[in-house]
Amino acid sequence: MSNTFGNIFRLTTFGESHGEVVGGVIDGFPVGVPIDLNKVQSEVDSRRTGQNGFSSQRNEKDRVEVLSGLFKGCTTGAPIAFMIKNDDARPNDYEAIRNIYRPSHADFCYYTKYKGFADYRGGGRASARETVSWVVAGAFAQQYLETKSIEIDACVSQIGQVRAELTDDWSDMSDSEVRCPDLQASREMMAAIGQAKTDGDSLGGIVNGRIKGLPVGLGEPVFDKFHAMLAKAMFSINAVKGFEIGDGFDMVSHRGSEVNDGFEMKGDVAVPSTNHSGGVMGGITDGADVTFRVAFKPTPSVSKEQTVLNHDGKIESVSCKGRHDVCFVPRAVTVVKAMAALVTLDALLMKQ
Repeated sequence: MSNTFGNIFRLTTFGESHGEVVGGVIDGFPVGVPIDLNKVQSEVDSRRTGQNGFSSQRNEKDRVEVLSGLFKGCTTGAPIAFMIKNDDARPNDYEAIRNIYRPSHADFCYYTKYKGFADYRGGGRASARETVSWVVAGAFAQQYLETKSIEIDACVSQIGQVRAELTDDWSDMSDSEVRCPDLQASREMMAAIGQAKTDGDSLGGIVNGRIKGLPVGLGEPVFDKFHAMLAKAMFSINAVKGFEIGDGFDMVSHRGSEVNDGFEMKGDVAVPSTNHSGGVMGGITDGADVTFRVAFKPTPSVSKEQTVLNHDGKIESVSCKGRHDVCFVPRAVTVVKAMAALVTLDALLMKQ
């Protein structure tokens, strides 16, 4: 398995959904950076389960324990090891499905690839539980990026068939349980999620991301283009089925003259006059905001009966029991931000 992400700034993770702990080791983090562990914990808390009626009711405390790499509140340059205990694991919840392959889960592929040794307890390493370690590393990265005046933010722009009308201001989402700055759309999203829950079903959606303050020149062509690194990061997140940068797929319905990004002068500095390309030209950041969107499929675990394949090769009908998100997308906002931070810090260090 590939358990390490990054080139110079690297994260290696360990643990399973219903094992004793999950955690990771961060390597390559710059030395002497003050780290506020309360901010790290705050990011982790924002992806926790059980925050509302439509997320998984698994009640993990998710307390981050840093084991190495910090001294007197600053990074030492040594590996930063951390762990998070699984306090509310219930592996017995999965005994009823240990001998079946759930629709659109990793069960069948893991079982086949690893010759029957797949961990069926909540999906093991394939579980979204794994992303909590990414959020820890992303929180470290974001604190370094703040010293360079680089900001990363994200929000929900669509859930199910409800689309938000977004402005450039995503600052206040305190009144939105689904982390959408369009409060009218937010209310409609909540209603759609509530209906899906009543129906024993689930919903997917789209998260918009934005990276502000990047210098010109991040990205290493040919095969480590900035947006290629970003795409890999986003496609590593559970349930992601689509990624686009800038105007993305909409650009195919326009002529080149309509979507080419020209230039203008701001003082003595040349900057793009538009940003259809999403802040990246030729795989290298151009100084504009990097803008992107990430599409998440609906959570595959639903209480409706579905046809499944069992280990004997027979088809049967099963309803997935247990604690599952009706819609994972609002919690995924934190994960998207974290992975964008990992890529950005890695690209900065590669440029240096």
